[in-house]
Amino acid sequence: MPKAQETLLEINLSALQHNYNHLKSRIQNEAKFLAVVKAYSYGSDPCEIALFLEKLGVDYFAVAYINEGVQLRNAGVTKPILVLHPQTVNFNILMEHYLEPSLYNVKILKEFIEFASAHNLKHYPVHLKFNTGLNRLGFSENDINIITESCMNANSIHVTSMFSHLAASEDLNEKAFSLNQIESFKRISNNVMERLGYKPMLHMCNTSGILNFPEAHFDMVRSGIGLYGFGNSEKENKNFIPIGTLKTIISQIHFLNEGDSLGYNRSFISKSPTKTATLPIGHADGIGRQYGKGKGYVIINNKPAYIIGNVCMDMIMVDITHIDCQEGDEVIVFGPQASAEQLAETAQTISYELITSISQRVKRIFIK
Repeated sequence: MPKAQETLLEINLSALQHNYNHLKSRIQNEAKFLAVVKAYSYGSDPCEIALFLEKLGVDYFAVAYINEGVQLRNAGVTKPILVLHPQTVNFNILMEHYLEPSLYNVKILKEFIEFASAHNLKHYPVHLKFNTGLNRLGFSENDINIITESCMNANSIHVTSMFSHLAASEDLNEKAFSLNQIESFKRISNNVMERLGYKPMLHMCNTSGILNFPEAHFDMVRSGIGLYGFGNSEKENKNFIPIGTLKTIISQIHFLNEGDSLGYNRSFISKSPTKTATLPIGHADGIGRQYGKGKGYVIINNKPAYIIGNVCMDMIMVDITHIDCQEGDEVIVFGPQASAEQLAETAQTISYELITSISQRVKRIFIK
């Protein structure tokens, strides 16, 4: 792997392929595979990642919002793209790029049927989302009558899939809750299919669901964070390889005397002679202020260097008093030596927040 000469995110496509193959090996009943590439593909690069996964054989993609789907289409992605949280104001853009909406309440269902009819669409693919316990988005079981009546009376749409989302599939202490969600989804989907007179695809499992609830793989499974090597549990992490290594370099080294201050608001006061390094990465790049003042750390020459003072917009300073290093040396913010989960824990947050915060001004490079 090349040494960093600037701040960059190194993305290992071989690790991505490993994670995909591992998840595929765990799928039951030849279920289809939907790759979630929302949030800039969890901080990596949605277009490069999606095109690579498409070559590997992924069946479906999912994004959160319509503009994310447009970006994939413009890059040449041809597989179906499910938009998990479409906004009615952008239905025309969704239609132009043949993106498939998740319809999750009666209001958006009726508005999309009205839109599809006004544009003379026939059997446009839609997906019905049901709430079985996450209580975020989704129809309730009480909506079944109006859903089925609306769908049966509209030949402008076709229900391609019905799905729900497990709330705690990574936590086996909540197994009873997850099983109750699965049974609720079975009951709801059977009721809807009986009334529709045909069988849409069913999907419910996220990454943890794939691993922990094979009985709920149904016709398709979904994975986002697992593909990128950031599982929710220690058990999952042993099987996944993180695909991203965030690197930077030492820009300058300073020597502080006892009583010297460092950074904005003099937030660090040296209690003894201290050697510090300034690194070209800051909260504008995704390293939030919560990592400062001795909480977060980076790796320099295989040793931890703690972030001291306040995180600046474009820079952080770290304590290198006990590290043999020089200006220009490579710094690992997270990667195989120190995972994103470990760094996130220092700020009492989760790796998802950290990796999706990496700004687009950080250069991405791809290796195999």
